[in-house]
Amino acid sequence: MEYYNYLKSLHLIFVITWFAGLFYIVRLFVYQIEANEKPSPEKEILQAQYKIMTYRLWYIITWPSAILASIFAFWMLFFTDLGNAWLKMPWMHVKLCFVFLLYLYHGKCHQIFKQLQNDEVKYTNNFMRLWNEGATIILFAVVFLVVLKNAINWIFGVVGIILFSVLIMLGFRFYKRIREKK
Repeated sequence: MEYYNYLKSLHLIFVITWFAGLFYIVRLFVYQIEANEKPSPEKEILQAQYKIMTYRLWYIITWPSAILASIFAFWMLFFTDLGNAWLKMPWMHVKLCFVFLLYLYHGKCHQIFKQLQNDEVKYTNNFMRLWNEGATIILFAVVFLVVLKNAINWIFGVVGIILFSVLIMLGFRFYKRIREKK
């Protein structure tokens, strides 16, 4: 059991770098989509640079972090006594649902990454700005679940996530108006 805290520490480190990669990759998607609207030669120069940046971020930081965070999570859950006990707790079931949503989010980001690497622009920069908040919502939900565990009031928790999402949407609209005025 002594090694459990080492596993937990490594898991947290790679979760943090995974989220950092997810936050930044979508930001780079925004810039890459905006570069597509620039005149030549600026467009080609920026697109080439963003392709290199997204490639390196995605394959050197984000994917390895996701894989390592998952390995350490599985190790903690299935090969330690504490992890086996947590698998029986309702808050862990909810957390794992959010982790599943995170994998879906990561998968969709990978799809968008591949499209942009092939010069296929299927989304607007505004959609990408909004999409970037998906990881934020998942992060908030997971952190509160892990910290509060059984103390969380599920009704208030669900209402809180919904209100948080609404605030993000309102903030996005406000920021969009500011950008359009400039």
